[in-house]
Amino acid sequence: MMITTVVALVAAAAAITVFVLSAVRALPDPIDPTRQERIVVRWLARHPRLRRFLRQRLDRRTAGGLVLTVSLLMAFVVALLVGAVLDMIDGSFGFASLDDSVAHWGAGHADSAAVEILKVITYLGDTVVVVAALIVAGLIDFLRHRRAAVFAFLAVVIIGEKVIVNGLKVIIDRGRPDVLQLVGWDGPSFPSGHAAAAAAAWPAVALVLGRGCPRQLRAGLAAGAALIAIAVATSRALLGVHWFTDIVAGVTIGYGWFLICAVLFGGRAQRLGDPFSTRPHGTEARPAEVTAARPDK
Repeated sequence: MMITTVVALVAAAAAITVFVLSAVRALPDPIDPTRQERIVVRWLARHPRLRRFLRQRLDRRTAGGLVLTVSLLMAFVVALLVGAVLDMIDGSFGFASLDDSVAHWGAGHADSAAVEILKVITYLGDTVVVVAALIVAGLIDFLRHRRAAVFAFLAVVIIGEKVIVNGLKVIIDRGRPDVLQLVGWDGPSFPSGHAAAAAAAWPAVALVLGRGCPRQLRAGLAAGAALIAIAVATSRALLGVHWFTDIVAGVTIGYGWFLICAVLFGGRAQRLGDPFSTRPHGTEARPAEVTAARPDK
């Protein structure tokens, strides 16, 4: 059972890290970017000239708004990271140096019980499972808050992830590891679709279900999302159906796309098109830039 122990330890380490980041108020929340958005708004409020220049860009409804700029920056960073992984593959350095050893270690250490456990874990990144989880989360949120926009957010998360991943698979067309594959799978290897789906969908579920909940519960949901995503990614490599660099790229793409969607839809506020606000979620407020632009207020 050594192989399942490795999966459990790696996933638990990721979950603990995310729990701490999400639970401690002073640290950046890996699930909800709203706090970081507010910090940007408040910082701009202290710089009148820059604020005047960017005033219109602080509204999500403004074409080319600041949020879109941030989203494009995130997309660029994700593309840069994926490009770096591809460069490692070409040069056989960095993460790529672990490809062969991880694939062979997984194939050589998995007994029948471990394979069955890994099969259960890996299906948590299957399209049917993640779509079902997103639908359930969306229905729960709709019953609680009566905002249909949540379904748009969840749909964009999963559809965008599938388009990006499948497009890269066709373009790169990398072969599967040439080791004993412990589960049957066809198609190109790079990037890992299961890892990307898990890294995009489960944080989205955690974000939606955590709306209006205490911070500790939100942190627990975020930790659970990280636990599942990393466990799925690790299982894919140890089952021999993906190279290590495939899962690194998959997690990077999936989580990066989730963050872009979370920024565009306003984090836990889930109000696409609304301006940034410095008031708590669930309250109506004037645009932060308008308030900041009136010193007498």
